[in-house]
Amino acid sequence: MTGWIDTHCHLDAPEFAADGPAMRHAARSAGVGLCVVPAVAASNFDAVRGWAEAHGDAYALGIHPLCSGEATDVDLARLESELAARIGDPRLVAVGEIGLDYFVAGLDDTRQQAVFRAQLRLARRFDLPVLLHVRRSVDRVLRHLREQGGSGPGSHQWRGIAHAFNGSLQQAQAFVDLGLKLGFGGTATFDRALQVRRVASAVPLASMVVETDAPDIPPHWLYRTADERGAAGPQARNSPVELPRIGAAIAGLRGMAPEAFAAATTRNALDAMPRLAALAG
Repeated sequence: MTGWIDTHCHLDAPEFAADGPAMRHAARSAGVGLCVVPAVAASNFDAVRGWAEAHGDAYALGIHPLCSGEATDVDLARLESELAARIGDPRLVAVGEIGLDYFVAGLDDTRQQAVFRAQLRLARRFDLPVLLHVRRSVDRVLRHLREQGGSGPGSHQWRGIAHAFNGSLQQAQAFVDLGLKLGFGGTATFDRALQVRRVASAVPLASMVVETDAPDIPPHWLYRTADERGAAGPQARNSPVELPRIGAAIAGLRGMAPEAFAAATTRNALDAMPRLAALAG
């Protein structure tokens, strides 16, 4: 498969209600062959699967840390039953979006960690990759990954992606050592995002995938003015249409041609989520 894979975009979001199919057609015309649409709660399991079936994309099932406080044991049981029922569906490619968040105040930390651990166990049980939310939580996420899977010689490594990675080079290497890829997107297009840009320039090419997190994390050009970019003010909706330009910007950081970077990140996405290969033909 040529072109780009958007490894993380929430295309079932309300922001795409009016023009989702037209947007997806435009993204495909721009070279985005596949999108991976992760769930955030049990309430949108059907929506992400429906999007993938309707538009030739892939989906993941999971409970986002920001939704963990409302997630009951019934929701976790539903996730387990959905994974069991859909494991033969080639469009189901991962457990996600799951993880930990220490940016948003007021989350029940005990609960979000319990929900995360339960979902890691399900990923192990069903032999599925994980799409990880690691906002201000890199070290704690790594600890749970090691506890659930181990990182020593002969241990069972993970597959999947540390989504919207913004940690250090040392932390990046820790994810790579566990078998995971690192997701880069619109943040890397900002001159002021020094750490993200430094890491995107320096990590092994084989560890990188690209994403939009649409409708969130817009690239710098979707802000109307430089002042708004600096203040993170109002911006246009992000979408997979932007992925080729985002990818080209990251390729530029590495001194690569966009076409070569697209080919490499597509290979990496297929390695991170092997079930994508059946859709990438």
